[in-house]
Amino acid sequence: MRVLLTGANGFVGPYVLDALRRVCGHDIAVAATSKDGGPHPAFGQVEVLDVTDPAAVQDAVARHRPTHVIHLAALAALETAQADPRNTWRIHVGGALNVANAVLDKAPDCSLIHVGSGLVYGESAKAGQPLDESTLLAPIDDYAVTKAAADLALGALSRQGLRCIRMRPFNHTGPGQTEAFAVPAFAMQIARIEAGLAPPVIRVGNLDARRDFLDVRDVANAYARAVLNSRNLAPNIIFNVASGVPWRVGDILDLLLAQSSAKIVMEQDPLRLRPSDLPCIVGDASRARSLLGWAPEHPFEDTLAAVLEDCRARAAQA
Repeated sequence: MRVLLTGANGFVGPYVLDALRRVCGHDIAVAATSKDGGPHPAFGQVEVLDVTDPAAVQDAVARHRPTHVIHLAALAALETAQADPRNTWRIHVGGALNVANAVLDKAPDCSLIHVGSGLVYGESAKAGQPLDESTLLAPIDDYAVTKAAADLALGALSRQGLRCIRMRPFNHTGPGQTEAFAVPAFAMQIARIEAGLAPPVIRVGNLDARRDFLDVRDVANAYARAVLNSRNLAPNIIFNVASGVPWRVGDILDLLLAQSSAKIVMEQDPLRLRPSDLPCIVGDASRARSLLGWAPEHPFEDTLAAVLEDCRARAAQA
């Protein structure tokens, strides 16, 4: 197996490398690429590849002749996507189409594992039921709309022969994630308070929202299992990657605070409140369980502890 990985410099990339080696064997060849490139502790060296450059993507696929492409390259944070919607469309939709067309042109037998998002279901979550792959896509912001557009565009290209597996992961976290996300944002505030770098006040947004959370290692494992099973799957198949368990954001914060001996006060921050926040988003990953043999393996309480320890280490280096 030869896997071309886009967006390798991001949070999830190194976890995917570990999962591929564990699930597919250490003789798997992984070509890591990202927009920035350069030395990397997990990959050794990451090749420069801007997925919005069609010629560069065509060249990379022609040179590496991958049996599989895992397309991770994206804007990770919702706020970044909202800040420049035109750029978000260019990366999420244009980038995905560049990768897909390069696969069709240069490696037509290659399987493309496209990493989308569970946020594509959007307003459909208001029905209060777990969201499966047949749920209507109803995204509510630029991040989710562009992820949905790329998802649908690749589905259409499958009719032209594209071998595509569309993954829709729900919230995931772990050590190394940036503070643009709720769990590390909470944990980093706690770590700074413990280190005496910040006053003992933690600023919070909507604590009543309920979200489906996973350990990033479990999500990476789902991608690796999609690679392993790609030849046995129906063309153009879609997989939710979800725990099926809705976690209240306030309960996550309480678990993190319980691991600290510092006396910390909570204070609501109006800037952290999202007016369009959906009350509850939870996914149904029955298809991944049955066809990939996948299931979450890491208790989320352990994930939270690992994130807090990682943030403490980062605070100590500040």
